[in-house]
Amino acid sequence: MALTDSLLIWVHLVTASIWVGGSIFLGIVLAPMLKSITGSLGDRIALMIKIGRRFNKIAMPSFIILILTGIYNSRAFLEEPHLLFETNYGIILVFKIILVIATLVTYIIHIRILNVETEKTLSAGNAESIYVQSIRSKIIHLGRITVILSVTILLLAALLDGGGILVN
Repeated sequence: MALTDSLLIWVHLVTASIWVGGSIFLGIVLAPMLKSITGSLGDRIALMIKIGRRFNKIAMPSFIILILTGIYNSRAFLEEPHLLFETNYGIILVFKIILVIATLVTYIIHIRILNVETEKTLSAGNAESIYVQSIRSKIIHLGRITVILSVTILLLAALLDGGGILVN
């Protein structure tokens, strides 16, 4: 059982690295860099869509695995729900679960906004239209929210790793 638990924690950490690291890279490194390597806003949008679709092929499965391994790792508290509200560890875990749900909802909204039809509109060379600017703004904001939520979840994970100790 110890080997299985260790392997599942390792998988949890690897998938967290893919999810959070990839999201930070896209938002902080790639997106600003595209301004200097693409000619127009339309080119930048088209390239980000392609890169985002490619990233989603590894990000989405990683996020699903991350959630599943997180549930498994929390099984002791989920089997005794009263512990979620009676211990510091449980309270931090509840906040982490809430943030994971918020991240999942944000990610789903992001994907639904950036559907195939929207991709066609964004890539059609109408980058200066108000509609495209509005969609682009929403996508950027949702991406930032996802990164902030994900990094906050990592902080809560570190607190849990420390035994759920809260400083009063």
